[in-house]
Amino acid sequence: MTATIGQGTSRTDDGTQHLHFELHLPHPVERVWFAVATAPGLRQWLAAADVLVPRLGGAVTLRWLNQEGDAAVHAGRVTAWDLERIAEYTLDSLHGRMRFHLEPDGRDGTTLRFTNEFRGDDALRLDCLAGWHDHFEFLAEALGGHPKDWSTWTPSRWQRFRDVYASRG
Repeated sequence: MTATIGQGTSRTDDGTQHLHFELHLPHPVERVWFAVATAPGLRQWLAAADVLVPRLGGAVTLRWLNQEGDAAVHAGRVTAWDLERIAEYTLDSLHGRMRFHLEPDGRDGTTLRFTNEFRGDDALRLDCLAGWHDHFEFLAEALGGHPKDWSTWTPSRWQRFRDVYASRG
């Protein structure tokens, strides 16, 4: 089984964007949980978790490694936590609420259902769809033993994803 990253979908409700992705990953839940719910795991594909208190109400501060400066640092709270099942972070910024819901998929696989809710316009919706798709490819690579080397990041792959999402409306 190879990783499958479904095309992200979205809807807008009164200025709130709702993004959804479904990934099928050929790795056990425990391994995917490590990637989405621990500081060392998150750093390999998403952001440095400068603070992560792994419990409901715990503090979280994520620092995106493909950007520089204060704009890349976002703090918030763990707003849902069910060990090896649900990790949800609600940040004080454009990233809003990010929910990772894991389910066993066959003997050694995991289905990851992801939801992101935030306030923003259509341009931000397209930016975020592209960004999450890009990061989920990094997740699949990290789970396969190849964590993202952030010094090599460029916006070109992200731009290709954004162009695809923009063409679909």
